[in-house]
Amino acid sequence: MSDRIFGLFGLALAIFFAWAALQIEESFLSDEVGPKAFPLIIATILGISSIFIALKPDAEPQWPALPRLVEILAAIVVMILYAEFLPIAGFVIATAVAAAYLTWRLGSAPLQSLLIGVLTSVGIYVVFHLALGLSLARGPLGF
Repeated sequence: MSDRIFGLFGLALAIFFAWAALQIEESFLSDEVGPKAFPLIIATILGISSIFIALKPDAEPQWPALPRLVEILAAIVVMILYAEFLPIAGFVIATAVAAAYLTWRLGSAPLQSLLIGVLTSVGIYVVFHLALGLSLARGPLGF
């Protein structure tokens, strides 16, 4: 029964996501695809996956133990904080902190996680901002 509830929750989330994507106003300068295409693709994939989960549930689903659920909740909180602090701290700093925490919780040593977070953040910045010219959130250090 829990798989069906999870599937229906995912379907409701997909419908909300599609509705939110359709609320995006398009500029007269946008390309042929427009800003709605990617969110609608994600909503479609989420909706199809959720329908499959709801219609074909696992006979005996095994949910994680309470400590693992707390870690999952902590990861969700980190991602919400990442979204909140991205405009304030900037892409490089916010991404480095979030990536370092998540890699640490996935099993890396603390110093190794910090290095991975910084290298991931700088690497993405170089590729998307410097190489591709995309705009990323600027932080207090100007990048």
